[in-house]
Amino acid sequence: MNLPPGFRFFPTDEELVVHFLQRKASLLPCHPDVIPDLDLYPYDPWDLPGKALGEGRQWYFYSRKTQQRVTSNGYWGSMEIDEPIFTSSTHKKVGIKKYFTFYLGNSKTNWIMQEYSLPDSSSSSKRSSKRSGRGSTSSSHKTDYSKWVICRVYEQNCSEEEDDDGPELSCLDEVFLSLDDLDEVSLP
Repeated sequence: MNLPPGFRFFPTDEELVVHFLQRKASLLPCHPDVIPDLDLYPYDPWDLPGKALGEGRQWYFYSRKTQQRVTSNGYWGSMEIDEPIFTSSTHKKVGIKKYFTFYLGNSKTNWIMQEYSLPDSSSSSKRSSKRSGRGSTSSSHKTDYSKWVICRVYEQNCSEEEDDDGPELSCLDEVFLSLDDLDEVSLP
């Protein structure tokens, strides 16, 4: 699943949808075929290295669209953010990006998942046009490939959420620094 030395995988949202997801949904080959199929939901996000395509601190993989986003230790909760993805040339809507955050019990973690999907109208029109020249076929024997998504998972640093140019601190460092401030507080 690793790219050769010197190659990097930093696709734009448009490239993920147009060059990878649309081809997967249409059963067309993808070159290079570097993004693996992975059933995300048995895995916690820290289990992804070695199973998904890793580039830097981000992991990419194809998965099946599902409402069940529960792992053995937690679940992916929706952040209620849906962004349309448009082509840069024609400004046509080609996909949707949804955001999820990983929870351990009721505690929110810094793990973020971006789930890229095709818009429902384009995937259903492609399926209906493919059916129309072949005669009637039983849909029970066909797999609905429009249900594929591409996931990008990464751990967001606390310092990425701030706008200052200070040194980057881990979340744990920030907690310890905030505990130091408690010495200045007088307790009754």
